[in-house]
Order: sequence, then C-alpha cells, then structure tokens
Amino acid sequence: MLAEHGLEAILIGNAAAALQGAPVTTVDLDFLIRKTPRNLQKLTAVAKTLGAMVLRPHYPVSGLFRLMRDDDGLQLDFMTVIHGVRSFESLRSRSQTWDFAGHALLVEAFVVARSTQRSAGGPVKPKLVPRKQQLDALRAESDRALIEAIRRLLDKPMEERTHFLRKRIGLRASAI
Repeated sequence: MLAEHGLEAILIGNAAAALQGAPVTTVDLDFLIRKTPRNLQKLTAVAKTLGAMVLRPHYPVSGLFRLMRDDDGLQLDFMTVIHGVRSFESLRSRSQTWDFAGHALLVEAFVVARSTQRSAGGPVKPKLVPRKQQLDALRAESDRALIEAIRRLLDKPMEERTHFLRKRIGLRASAI
C-alpha cells in the first residue's frame, strides 16, 4: 500500500526488531515518515484504500498518526518525530532495504542491538515509577482510548452506529 501511494516510510520499533530476529512481539506496525502536507495526503489515501481511519490519539504535537480499522483491529502508527532521531534522512541512511512481498521496505537497522541488549539484561535499567503515577497514566490512556472509540463511532454513518444493547434498524427505529 505504501508503494502504491508513494509514501516513503521506515519500519521502526518492535516490528522492525522482530523482522531482524530480536525476541520481541508487537500487535502493531510503527513507521517513521516525513511530516509534509503531501505525505499527509498520501497517508489519508493509504487509510482510504485500507478502509481505515486516521486518528490523532495523543496530544497533536506528538507527531503520531494512527491508522485504525475496527473490523479486524488493524493498527498502523505513523510517527513524524522520534526521540533521539534528528531527521528522517539520518535514520534512512542507517536503515536496510528489505524485500517485502516484492516491494522494497526500509527497516530501521540498529533496533536489534537495542532490543537484544534489553532482552539480554544489558545496561538498560528499568525506571522505577510510583504506583499512583502508573495508575494515573493508565487511567488517562484508558480515557483517551474511550474518547477515540466514541469519535470513531460518531464518524460512522447513522445506519452503522450501534449501542451495546441496541441496534439501529433503518433511520428511525432500533431494537435490542
């Protein structure tokens, strides 16, 4: 889909690490893209082709665009900023090109060293966070997820909206 719409992206995160053999798992795919008006148009076209919605699940300045498809739970995250990475070009120069179903896919190359170091008990120490702070962060993330789910439901056409006990029948009726 990325090649079809001309969106240049670099696969990053756990999916990139797993592709290179690191012992990690993930439920989504993370990509880095350039934040340009044209790339955002391409991203919208990719979402439309996939039957997904483009969401901004975190504070808008975070630079995260999430493609979500409720039917099967597809989740693709497109980031425009990554902590510690100066530019798309700097990461691109350190990436490897992989053949993925006959298409070239840029994959972050140095992920394995970081992930393997973490899984092997290397020098990366876990940060201790107070329990109250963890619970507050979890509550805030749950609230954001609920708001996004409501927003996605409201974006659907009226005949596709459902309530947990009622289903809409036509324009004026509903049934349990």
